[in-house]
Amino acid sequence: MANHKSAIKRARQNERRQLENRSRKTRIKNVVKKVLAAIENGVPEIAAKSLDEAKSVIQKGAARGVIHKNAAARKISRLARRVNKTAD
Repeated sequence: MANHKSAIKRARQNERRQLENRSRKTRIKNVVKKVLAAIENGVPEIAAKSLDEAKSVIQKGAARGVIHKNAAARKISRLARRVNKTAD
């Protein structure tokens, strides 16, 4: 456990950030699952709409430092490729 006043505050801040980051990561995983489910069901319109939402959530996560920007780009790219494949 932290002993100094500044270390105690830092521990509190880290705890709050950890909760925020965990919820953001979960949100990213859920929107990705939503896109994949739409692809599985073979509904290109819903998949495309879900992809737009997923892009937004993933990019926000990258902007806030929850995931790396290249990881975000990779996730979006792979999802887009799969959605485009179902559109054909």
